[in-house]
Amino acid sequence: MNNLKSILVAGHNLEIDRLLATLTPSFPLRIARVADNPEIPLCLCKELFDLILTDVHTIGAADLELLRKIHEMAPEAKVIVLASESSPEDVVRVLREHAFSFFLSPFDWAAVSDMISQALSLPGWSDGIEVLSSKPDWLALQVQCKRVAADRLVQYLRLMKMDLPLEERENIALAFREMLLNAMEHGGKFDPRQRVRVEYVRTSRVLMYRLEDPGEGFSFHHLPHAAISNPPDSPVSHMEYREQAGMRGGGFGILFARNLVDELIFSEKGNKVLLFKYLNRE
Repeated sequence: MNNLKSILVAGHNLEIDRLLATLTPSFPLRIARVADNPEIPLCLCKELFDLILTDVHTIGAADLELLRKIHEMAPEAKVIVLASESSPEDVVRVLREHAFSFFLSPFDWAAVSDMISQALSLPGWSDGIEVLSSKPDWLALQVQCKRVAADRLVQYLRLMKMDLPLEERENIALAFREMLLNAMEHGGKFDPRQRVRVEYVRTSRVLMYRLEDPGEGFSFHHLPHAAISNPPDSPVSHMEYREQAGMRGGGFGILFARNLVDELIFSEKGNKVLLFKYLNRE
């Protein structure tokens, strides 16, 4: 079958077995297995795979040399790293080594399943995320204007703040994702040749994201398609405008993100935005 996808799975985990079984109706799969991560390069000497899932019983630092070996032997393979523990430094290193995605225990299996589906759906593989500065407390990147690049980056940045409460972590991730997709759609027109610059800065008191898109910007005085411009007594009036203009449903992104962080500030031109979440406020 021309659309048959091949996956190499390291280690044994019942949740991964169940997950792959649910994906089989959508993706005809050929699944190969090895006992642990050191056996992956040995297997790659014999055949290549579309996707590789690492052993869940390893730490992020131990996967770095493995990633280098995989990409030397099979540069087209997508790798999803599943690790029992990691540090922010390891997260950045794994990102720089071009892993498709990275998850830490306890695993969100729904999110893992979604990332596997995205990896298998891609006809080809180019990273789309360029690391410009790799300090864990000041990370700077150029991100291709593609939805899959946004989803991959959001997952990586989730792991940079594992010490925060889950709800707070997810709120920040949702707000950042909304603004990143907004920048890609309106600034970059989802043109994969365009890039959004992203900076992540964390101090003891504040977590900040800065996004700059390649577009011409916008004015808050004329956003009839966005919920942020609705009058208080008509919270969805922008939907009529979007329908008449032939736009997809939505337009709640800025308002949604603003409610999930402490501050959201746009530049005068409108193509740069800062998101702030204050920490240790007690």
